[in-house]
Amino acid sequence: MSGTSADGIDAVVAEISGSRGGLRARVVAHAHRSFPLELRREILDVCLHGRVAGICELNFVLGEHFARVALACIRKAGLQPKDIAAIGSHGQTIHHLPNARTPSTLQIGEAAVIAERTGITTIADFRVRDMAAGGQGAPLVPYADWALFTNRTRPRIVQNIGGIGNLTFLPAGTDLGDVMAFDTGPGNMVMDALVSRATKGRQAFDRGGRLAVRGRVCEKLLAEMMSHPFLMRRPPKTTGREEFGEGFVARMLAAAKGLRLRDEDLVATATAYTAETICLAYRRFVFPKLTAGDLRRLQIILGGGGAKNPVLRRMLGARLGTAELLTHEDFGIANGAKEALAFAILAHETLRGRPGNVPNATGARRAVVLGKIVTGGRN
Repeated sequence: MSGTSADGIDAVVAEISGSRGGLRARVVAHAHRSFPLELRREILDVCLHGRVAGICELNFVLGEHFARVALACIRKAGLQPKDIAAIGSHGQTIHHLPNARTPSTLQIGEAAVIAERTGITTIADFRVRDMAAGGQGAPLVPYADWALFTNRTRPRIVQNIGGIGNLTFLPAGTDLGDVMAFDTGPGNMVMDALVSRATKGRQAFDRGGRLAVRGRVCEKLLAEMMSHPFLMRRPPKTTGREEFGEGFVARMLAAAKGLRLRDEDLVATATAYTAETICLAYRRFVFPKLTAGDLRRLQIILGGGGAKNPVLRRMLGARLGTAELLTHEDFGIANGAKEALAFAILAHETLRGRPGNVPNATGARRAVVLGKIVTGGRN
């Protein structure tokens, strides 16, 4: 898995059995490899400015990187490639257009390269079948969230804070068909861009919230940012760098110019923006579905890089009041491992011919089997 932030690759080796509500999954090993700075810049550049030749080559370059990290994770687990049933690769999203005249999405990281280098059957390109069935191609993690985190007596929100923030709402004891999931807005994307600018590229993200904690939130700029039309759009909905990337940051900087804000103030305001967009999504679309008793029992499970940011967590806690905040690690899953595990689960279901999308979350007309299978093995 490589997310919208394009900071690197997370891989897991997982033991998986069963299916749907009876699915069981255990992470055996987790490996993370950061992208070299120049490669990360290339990925971010092609997301909005890519030319065909560059995208064509980068597709194969990333396939090589994914294959190397997969093999490293297998070694970390004390296993060999022959011990692995399949690889599920999300790839690197470089463009996502769910609301275009012809809805479309593009993930790169060539699966044929992964299968050839590892000798392992590889399932990739999960999002396109959901879009062909009328969905937005995202979010696809809700199937795994439902299988891993549904509780019989407590409602839960599984909140990922990667480059983009997205939630999965799991009513107590819910069936898969009643799961709600959608993107809440930017997660770390805006913060990361501002930190990179403030440090002239020396830092890719606000480690430990060190910049944000030294800044003051500009309420005027925050209110202006909260007027973004995506935040008022009703689910199902997804977003990405096209709405909250380079252009959004440029508009934010232009608005901040006359406010005499320090870099630390900008990062603090962007951090508050992520917290406020998440809480707005809860207030508008989730909390109205809960009784007063449900709200008292609600658990919120944070994951992704944003879960490690103490300033962001404090801002969320202050806005959410008494809701219990947990992380994936409270359930034995490393924050960086969860989405890679989700695509291992989807690959497991695809190999068995079982649907992996949640139409209520993506807007698809029906449940469909996801992904394209590239067989492994050596001649």
